[in-house]
Amino acid sequence: MELNISELLDENIFLKELELKVKDEGFYYGGEYIKLLQPMNFNGTLSKAGDIFELKGRLHSLLQLTCSRCSEKFPYAVDIPIAERFTNSSNGDEELIFIDGDIIDITEILENNIILSLPIKRLCREDCRGLCQKCGTNLNYSECHCKDDDIDPRLAKLKDMFFTD
Repeated sequence: MELNISELLDENIFLKELELKVKDEGFYYGGEYIKLLQPMNFNGTLSKAGDIFELKGRLHSLLQLTCSRCSEKFPYAVDIPIAERFTNSSNGDEELIFIDGDIIDITEILENNIILSLPIKRLCREDCRGLCQKCGTNLNYSECHCKDDDIDPRLAKLKDMFFTD
């Protein structure tokens, strides 16, 4: 979704209430497809002071993420504050997003804020047990019968020192 700000460029001070519903299927981040189970809902304001535009508000959505331990898909609710500043003049301020022309791509801004809010380790639940390293069984649903007697060959001689039969 794009915001056309051409009529605002001539005004010096401006404030506009926004209620946006961005209907998107999802987006890719780091090789993972993040599906949107609900549209991105943004409620906030777009203001202008001088040559600086400021977008403030809250973003609500429901994502489908993949668990880092068991690889199961799970819903993840997003409710984050958004505060972005834009300019169309090249004044060199690194905290401002430069917009070339009179269009602000609001979808890209919201997706970037979602990405920044995602946890590093995405877990379907706090006590997720993950997958068995040998057979791949999801340990949340069933127990596997793999033996855990795999010893690093570099440390095998130490085992002989402790267990003398």
